[in-house]
Amino acid sequence: MHMALADRLTAVALFLLGLALLSGGYTMDRLEIRQIHPASIPGLVPMILGVLLALCAALLFLSSFKSAARNDALVLVGGSWSRLGLTGAICTVYALGLVGWLPYFWATFLFASAFALLFSFPLDGARRAQLIAAASALALGLAIALGSSLLFRELFLVRLP
Repeated sequence: MHMALADRLTAVALFLLGLALLSGGYTMDRLEIRQIHPASIPGLVPMILGVLLALCAALLFLSSFKSAARNDALVLVGGSWSRLGLTGAICTVYALGLVGWLPYFWATFLFASAFALLFSFPLDGARRAQLIAAASALALGLAIALGSSLLFRELFLVRLP
């Protein structure tokens, strides 16, 4: 399989996902029965995200035709495939294991810190570079956990686990 073909297949899958988000958001129950303004419908964010995802998918599809250099063959072992598998594993542990078992703040802190550390830690680097990478991963995890907790709680008025 070539990169251009992989981009086209990915674009089609993401476009269909965007349409599903748009459709699901549109058919979501409205809150007009409770005298809530129609612009605050629960499906508004999924609808906007669906449109944006479909737009990005269309741009990816179109850009896959433009570059002949992108027709390199995909490597099936190591490289980006192993990173994809590791990303999927970390996200699965976060979604199915950490959230609900730990409070949202701590689950998100652990997830974001571990993710940043796994993908930025210099294994063969100097001790100073490793300490900087670890401190940066912890700071990033703290910022993401604090920011997303405040965003959900204060702006979206969501009670987090």
